[in-house]
Amino acid sequence: MTPLIATHALLATCALITGAIALWARRMAAVRPALHRAAGYAFTLSLLGAALTACFLRDETILNWHGLTLVHLLIPLAVLGLAGAFIHLKRRNFAAHRRTMQRVYLGACVLAGLFTLVPNRLIGHWLWSTLGLI
Repeated sequence: MTPLIATHALLATCALITGAIALWARRMAAVRPALHRAAGYAFTLSLLGAALTACFLRDETILNWHGLTLVHLLIPLAVLGLAGAFIHLKRRNFAAHRRTMQRVYLGACVLAGLFTLVPNRLIGHWLWSTLGLI
C-alpha cells in the first residue's frame, strides 16, 4: 500500500465515521449542536482531503480514461455538494443543508465505499480473498 492510498483510506474512514456522528447528533430526538458542529467540521475536512487524494489515484485495471474511473466522478459531486450545503447554512436554510449533507454522505462515503469492494481493487481484493471467494 502506497502512502497516497493509505492517506486516502485514512481520510475516507475518518469522513465515514465523523459524517455518521454529525448526522446522528442532529436527529430530532437527540439534538447535540456542539457535537454536530465539531463532527461536521471534521467530516468536511476529512472528505475534502479524501477527495483531493483521490484526484491522484489511478486504476488502469478497470474501465478508465487515463487512469480515472467512474468513481472519480464522485469527486466534483462531493465538493460541489459540500459547497452547496454551506451556502444553505449561510442562508440559514437548515432543512436544505440537512438534505444536502445527507446526500453528500450517502454519495461520497457510502456509494464510494461500496466501489472499494469491487474484487480487483485493493480493499475488495483483500476482503474477497480473505473470505476465500476469489
